[in-house]
Amino acid sequence: MCYSTSLCLKNLTYRTSRFYNASRVTSPSILTRRIELMKLDFHEEDWARIERDWGAFWAGELARPIVMMQVFKPGGPELFDAWTRFIPVHLATHSVDEILDREQEKLEHLEWCGDTFPKWAPNLGPGIVAGFLGAEVHGVADTVWFSSGPDTPISDLEVAIAPGNRWWRLAQEFSARAAQRWAGQVCVGYTDLGGNLDILASLVTTQQLLLDCVDEPEHVARLANDITAIWLDCYDALDPVVSACGRGSTNWAPLWSPQRFYMLQSDFSYMISPAMFERFVLPDLERCCAAIDYPFYHMDGKGQLRHLDYLLGIKPLRGIQWQPGAGTPATENWLPLLKRIRDAGKLCQVYVTPEWAETIVRVLGGRGFVLAIEPPFLSRAEAEDFLRHLAQVES
Repeated sequence: MCYSTSLCLKNLTYRTSRFYNASRVTSPSILTRRIELMKLDFHEEDWARIERDWGAFWAGELARPIVMMQVFKPGGPELFDAWTRFIPVHLATHSVDEILDREQEKLEHLEWCGDTFPKWAPNLGPGIVAGFLGAEVHGVADTVWFSSGPDTPISDLEVAIAPGNRWWRLAQEFSARAAQRWAGQVCVGYTDLGGNLDILASLVTTQQLLLDCVDEPEHVARLANDITAIWLDCYDALDPVVSACGRGSTNWAPLWSPQRFYMLQSDFSYMISPAMFERFVLPDLERCCAAIDYPFYHMDGKGQLRHLDYLLGIKPLRGIQWQPGAGTPATENWLPLLKRIRDAGKLCQVYVTPEWAETIVRVLGGRGFVLAIEPPFLSRAEAEDFLRHLAQVES
């Protein structure tokens, strides 16, 4: 096997005029600001290879796995450690362009090996739609979390994006500015919108939502449906903004597609029964998969395995990202699960060490897998040695 190495903004409207035109968020002074061109060692022939090989992967025609690997240039680890990727941490002290300047510096300290490509998505926090809907957003060094206002019974709760909502405005602004300054050089992705029950849990608290799933299921279903509708409107509004960059589609996950990709999720599902998943989550996933060209699902933790049959039954769902969960090592015990996903006709993405990647390829073969290698390699030569070794294992 051979492994290669290497704005337009739409008017945003909604039924109750909750959305603003994204073109309002970029001031003339920002547009005329001088921005240094990005210095990336990634060229047209590299993008052509990404389009060719990822296209074959999605079509089921790539006989090998997709292998995602990054290498830090000198100074890269220190730079990444010193500047958290969570944007809310920096908003009190830095402008949008100053934040993008630092993110650009981080990108310039990376090399892309295998099937990896330059990418960036605005990280406003996991499930930032909760912020769009009025939750308080709190940024700390290693994460973002949400809190709700005064307790409102779920029976009285309504969800809407208020005109001028700060977080919705920032999501548009960061997406638009990144697409403008890095057009043709970087695949700019969607911000982390979240899953419908994850967003609802941020509005009412996780504990309360668990109780409501039992005591107030009609209102949980109502709000889950309303949040999905808002989620889809946000996705559709952001899509032409990030697509203007001209380098395909991505989000926080290590995947690329030619258009309209998203890694769907419902982390809250870890704590609910299959019957609740079928009622509250499955309709959301089916609607989103019908609206997205290349949908994947983020299955995080053993508690979600009980929902796997439902996931495998969603015909438009292209694949599943399996993460065993925090503190749970990747072992050969998970090989039957990965085989089950592939045998069902779904693609599969996993985060793996080089040793675990070799095991998957040796036992299951590489076709249909995206192997995101962690931690980053120390040098390009080391990464390329691993690619050659993996090709020998598969052959």
